[in-house]
This record gives sequence, structure tokens and C-alpha cells, in this order.
Amino acid sequence: MIDDPSKHRLGLIQLHLAVLIAGGSGLFAKLLAVGPDVLTAGRTVVGAAALGAFATLAGRRLAVMPTRDAIGLWLCGAVLAAHWTTFFLAIQVSTVAVGLLAFSTYPLFTTFLEPVVLGERLRPADVVPAAAVCLGLYLVIPRFDLDDGLFQGAFWGVVSALLFAVLSIASRSYGARHSPLAITFHQQLGAALVVLPFALSRAASVAPVDWLGLVVLGVVFTALGQALAVASLSRLKARTVSVVFGLEPVYAIVLAWLLIHETPTPRTLLGGAVVCAAAAAASAGSFSEADA
Repeated sequence: MIDDPSKHRLGLIQLHLAVLIAGGSGLFAKLLAVGPDVLTAGRTVVGAAALGAFATLAGRRLAVMPTRDAIGLWLCGAVLAAHWTTFFLAIQVSTVAVGLLAFSTYPLFTTFLEPVVLGERLRPADVVPAAAVCLGLYLVIPRFDLDDGLFQGAFWGVVSALLFAVLSIASRSYGARHSPLAITFHQQLGAALVVLPFALSRAASVAPVDWLGLVVLGVVFTALGQALAVASLSRLKARTVSVVFGLEPVYAIVLAWLLIHETPTPRTLLGGAVVCAAAAAASAGSFSEADA
């Protein structure tokens, strides 16, 4: 089915839209006058509600059994909440470009964590992309100063990448037993339950326009983006999905330049090119091994 040209073309359109939406989600950290915890709460609460409404209208089943799987997905949701909070924080203290480029290191964390968690052997070739990422981050960060916003943004972006890698590995075992829609819904529900207590104290200070922005973030940039990404997976090979998702920082940088006039420096662009190339190489190597 993947080789059908029309289905392949539709899958590529869905995937590129999903990546464009994913890249645009970081702009909300700059456009809305709320903290990263409120952004995460809005994204997860509205996103979970939108997915629940879609499942009801489409007659999809969201229940997860046995109970330990539901608890496991909610715990994954706690990791998801931490990932999104640090992701938005990275962008707020620095720039969209720095935050997204630092987050793009997550394939390398996956490469090194999988052997530890799954008992696989780490190949010597995996070390090369890791060294390239270190070089790319060195170029992105102008100076290693704890008080420098770009350094802080890169740090939190890397933390976000590590958390996303942990989430990806932890979620892998549930894919064989539950639908992507049910997995996404319960993870977002778990994330909402974790972050809501921290965000509620600031809810009264959120302006009406920011509430509208949170709804857009949850419905369009979370639920719709996830739905497009999941739909594309049935029409494209895993390697294609990995490579196209490597364009997320590119889309994000272009959108930030067009919408909020945030222009990256030549050094940031050079470092970003190195990081993206290394991350793509790590992803391609992982998937080529899986295809073999």
C-alpha cells in the first residue's frame, strides 16, 4: 500500500503539514504572554478534549486495558508534560531557532538510550553523529555563560530532547496493543493532570486573547498536528517520516522570521545545519538497521 503513488503523495502532504504545524507550535512561546506551565496546560487540556471529541464523533475507542497500561500511559504523560514545559521555556529564554535546534538532538539521545534500555549493542558509527551534534551546539551557543539567554535556551532545549527520547522509548511497547489515537489521548490526559496544579494559580491573569491562543495551540497545533502525523504513518516508510521531521527546525526558523521577525545569525544557521544533518544521519541509521 505504501508504494501506491497517490497514497504516497497524500502521505507526504499530511506529513509536511504535520511538521509545519509542529514547527509553528514553538511560536506560541513568544506570541502569548503566559509561562511555559500555562502553555503546556492549555496545550494538553484542549488537545485531550479535542481528541476525545474526535474519537466520540468518529466512533473510535479510547479505553485502554489492562489498567497497568493506562497507568503507564499517564506516567508517560508526566514525561510529556516535562518535555513540553522545558521546550517552551527554551524558546522563551532564547529564540525559536536556538530552542528548536537544541531539541533536534533527540534522535541522538534515542540512539544512546536504546542500547541501555533495550539491551542492544551500541555501534561505533553512532558516536560520529554525537560528536557532530556537539560541534553544532557549540556553533549555536555564542558563549558558555550561565547568565546568557542563548545558553539557557540551548540547555533547556537539550533537556527537552532527552525527555522526548525517554518518552519515545517508553511509549514503544504500547503501540502493538493500542491505537495511536488512544495512546496520544491518554498521554495528553496524564500530562494535563500533572501540569494543571502548577498552572491554575496563574489562570486568573491570562488575558482573553491568550485564552484564544491556547485553544488554537491545543486544537490546531496539538490535536490536528498529531492526527496528520499519525495518518501519514500508514502511507509512508518510517525512514521517510524521520527525514521529513528533521525539517521541523527549518520550518520553525522560517515562520519565526516571517511572523515575529526573529532573524538567526549566520553562526546559528551553520550550527543548525550541522545539528540537523547529524540528527538526520542518526535517524536514518536507526531506521535502516530496523529495515534490514
